[in-house]
Amino acid sequence: MVTTLAGFAATAFGIAPMVDAAPSLTQRVISEAVQPSDLQAQTELLAEHELALYRSDLTRRSDTADSLLRRLGAEDAEFAAFLRRDPTARKLLDGRPGKMVHLSTGEDGQVLELIARYPAETSQQLGTHFTRLQVGRANGTLQARTELVPLESQVRLGSGTVNSSLFAATDDARLPDAVASQMVEMFSTEIDFHRELRKGDTFTVIYEALTADGEPITWGSGSEMTGRVLAAEFVNRGRTYSAVWFAEAGAKGAYFGLDGQSKRRALLGSPLAFSRITSTFAMRMHPIMNTWRAHRGVDYGAPTGTPVRSVGDGVVVMAGRQNGYGNVIEVEHSNERTTVYAHLSRIDVRKGQRVEQGAQIGAVGATGWATGPHLHFEFKVNGQHQNPLAMAKASEALTIAPAAKARFALHAAQTRAQLEVASSMVGRTNVSE
Repeated sequence: MVTTLAGFAATAFGIAPMVDAAPSLTQRVISEAVQPSDLQAQTELLAEHELALYRSDLTRRSDTADSLLRRLGAEDAEFAAFLRRDPTARKLLDGRPGKMVHLSTGEDGQVLELIARYPAETSQQLGTHFTRLQVGRANGTLQARTELVPLESQVRLGSGTVNSSLFAATDDARLPDAVASQMVEMFSTEIDFHRELRKGDTFTVIYEALTADGEPITWGSGSEMTGRVLAAEFVNRGRTYSAVWFAEAGAKGAYFGLDGQSKRRALLGSPLAFSRITSTFAMRMHPIMNTWRAHRGVDYGAPTGTPVRSVGDGVVVMAGRQNGYGNVIEVEHSNERTTVYAHLSRIDVRKGQRVEQGAQIGAVGATGWATGPHLHFEFKVNGQHQNPLAMAKASEALTIAPAAKARFALHAAQTRAQLEVASSMVGRTNVSE
């Protein structure tokens, strides 16, 4: 320690004389009178400048043209009348509420321009484009026009802690519901979100937010539109699970662990994106027959109309009504495996149709022998009933081609660093990269 300090002192001493030897710098003071501009002239210039006021809000179900303009601080009877009578301008208040509206007005409250942004009106472009409605004045005449504009993707980071349910936790973290649903999908083969979720579980997520002119855009329910979850980490009961989206050249993308192990198996863990199990694969008292008998499937409780998806690629071998099953679909998969979806309120496929894993095939209902809305789901191998939960976890996983492993390793390393940043921002969610 003494030697180090002595060396430091000697070094400092050696530098000091260089400063003393420097030539003296010549200093000169310059004084100049500053003449301020004429205040009267400045006031007149400001008076000539047109002041524009800007306000933003979302349309509401109860809105009229007049009430919306008043809420945005505008008093313009002519503009309100135009919104009521013009076929294009009327789209502002037609359809679902929740449209983003930006309004600019002059000092007198007259509207200069109104721009509204909302999801595309056609289902084919719903997740890729948005509608921009502009109403303004041209040569003293009010005009309205709409155009379809591509959505832009913005990468965002978020994190949260589970206190009651996953959806409550993502709400607290100001994350869209679609992010929670995708996390369930990503980790469904490792975590049983129906039974294994615990208070204190944590998650971090990297996802795409879809924006319109740089602004978030919402569905009619108010939920923000999102793209794909790019990566996530979930700590469940002290154990950490990670997943990242990766697409090989010319192939469909899928979720993989940071170690390269696939998160996607030949069969999904559940035919519903999110629900609760109300009856397992076991003996039970039949709710209608009132007899003790084997329950050869799993029942998922969910509201009527909840989308039902095929758990794997396959061909529809049955789509119709069948006794106690009510509306039922049977899908044949590879290796002599079949799945059955019963009590549906709606059937969206036909016999002989090929379906992909995750494709919507129907909706939850209460048809047939059902005491309430739920999905009865069965899994059979060579015609013999098996426990659906066990079969999903045991199904084969996808693999990364050897030629793509180096690219995946680089991608996984970058993702790991991003997840570490996201996990350090608990309480500071929805941060853009």
